[in-house]
Amino acid sequence: MPEGDTLFRTARTLHRALAGKPVTGFRSTYPLLTRFHDDTPLTGQLVRLVESRGKWLLIHFSGGATLATHMLMSGSWHIYRPGERWQKPVSHMRIILENADLLAIGFHVPVARMHTAQSLARELRIPNVTLDLLSPDFDVQAACACITLNAEREIADVLLDQHVLAGVGNEFKSEICFVCAVNPFARVASLSAEQIAALVAACQRLLRANVLEDSGDTLVTYRGLHRRTTHESDPGESVWVYGRAEQPCRRCGACIERRLQGPDARVTFWCPLCQPIPDGSDVDESD
Repeated sequence: MPEGDTLFRTARTLHRALAGKPVTGFRSTYPLLTRFHDDTPLTGQLVRLVESRGKWLLIHFSGGATLATHMLMSGSWHIYRPGERWQKPVSHMRIILENADLLAIGFHVPVARMHTAQSLARELRIPNVTLDLLSPDFDVQAACACITLNAEREIADVLLDQHVLAGVGNEFKSEICFVCAVNPFARVASLSAEQIAALVAACQRLLRANVLEDSGDTLVTYRGLHRRTTHESDPGESVWVYGRAEQPCRRCGACIERRLQGPDARVTFWCPLCQPIPDGSDVDESD
């Protein structure tokens, strides 16, 4: 599933392609979207803003409507010039949004809804901007407090909760716990306020690093398909623990371990030496 950095870059690219330009065409294979367009035509309206909220992508139109999409595991947005060959089959198309210069095409987008301002505010699945780690309005203190309220949950599961922190996915979850030397199976109650604050800071730092653009002497930390959480430019050394089960830890040399975690059985990677079990904790790391 795309994580918050991927959706942020997608929204940024779509915004540059669509914002401020009149919509010249709209098509969808989803009846509800087509019905909305029939009743309230999007053609002639401007795209006002494209933004990401955690793992959601929102396209706001000048008439007041918002198209909200979630990629889940299969969805993606592409941009093409008129007449340019698509990289995916026509049968995978779910949404087309056109202007005079470009086509934005949503392929295999599994979740798509049109919202008014009122219904968007009521939609509990779409996080508020204060929860979005990449938003300038992200509320650090509120995030720390919300994590603390989940005292009996394992910290790695809490980091994945989009109602606590919007944007962290499975890869970042393992990497964030590692850089903070926190055992991913530790209960939140076993962590100090300083550790929780460090985890939130690491969430912001790593996600932001992976949306930087090439601007002179600014380090670009995301190229192609390689997310990076280390400071190494080699794609083979771009992460600390994720996907590295049974390989040596880059810091201590211990064998990286892997285990399914939580009600959704999401895979977690960690170093047993760099991320020890908290004193007095009832953490069970057995498979």
